[in-house]
Amino acid sequence: MENPGFLDRLKTGLQRSREKVASSIGAFFSGRTGIDSTFFTELEERLLAADVGIAASQRLVISLRSMKLETAGEVLSELKRQMVAILPRASGSGSAFPRLTLFVGVNGCGKTTTVAKIGRLLKSEGKSVLLVAADTFRAAAGEQLEIWADRLDVPVVRQGSGADPAALVFDGIQAAKARSIDHILVDTAGRLQTKKHLMAELEKMGRVASRELPGAPHATLLVLDATVGQNGLVQCREFQQSVPLTGIVLTKMDGTAKGGIVFSIAEELRLPVEYIGVGEKAEDVLPFSPDIFVEALFENRS
Repeated sequence: MENPGFLDRLKTGLQRSREKVASSIGAFFSGRTGIDSTFFTELEERLLAADVGIAASQRLVISLRSMKLETAGEVLSELKRQMVAILPRASGSGSAFPRLTLFVGVNGCGKTTTVAKIGRLLKSEGKSVLLVAADTFRAAAGEQLEIWADRLDVPVVRQGSGADPAALVFDGIQAAKARSIDHILVDTAGRLQTKKHLMAELEKMGRVASRELPGAPHATLLVLDATVGQNGLVQCREFQQSVPLTGIVLTKMDGTAKGGIVFSIAEELRLPVEYIGVGEKAEDVLPFSPDIFVEALFENRS
């Protein structure tokens, strides 16, 4: 996380969001020294323009007002510190192995590719990985994950279209136990959060996982397309009602100026962002760090 290559990739991936922050928040502070009567009202408007969201923007401004800061520079420094503080941190991988993670989300959010990229990231950290192609509705999903598995040289569990996803989870757990695998990554079918029978299917996968593996699923991550911006909160809320989410993966961050959704998710749902996708390459899924994210967001474009 500390290496400069990581920060450079993040800065490049967040270019559009950084430009939006620069044009709204950065421009507001540029050349400003004192604080006048309209300062905080305008700052709140600028935060909203940067897609930070209503609840998070109000919380930040109320806190900053209460601190009786004297200069714009002091406000900016404290704003950055509080933006970092808003963002909850992932709880860590824990000590249970194999560790099973369910990936859920709507169609088109980039879920299958994201599962494979996170598998690559974990393998680069020295972890062993097994992929489970539990999306048995989209015929190409299993093939796509198998291609990734071959490319990454990791095992994959899959069956034909129409197979029971919960049975695949069962098979994946047995295979991981037999091979002493560290991480089981389960790709599930894209589903609208309003389709109750599909949500029931997710619940069944969770029950099978918990029966076969203590504490499983150890993580349930909602893969969210960052380009939907604040509308992504609707997806988060409705999935959260049916499935106990533990975190978020934000994809396509490189294609949007709406990176401020990170703060809305944190403020309204208290869910950590665990990974972000900042490009098309296999290495362009990065573990999320609040400190580095805010630093990259405010960093001047080089």
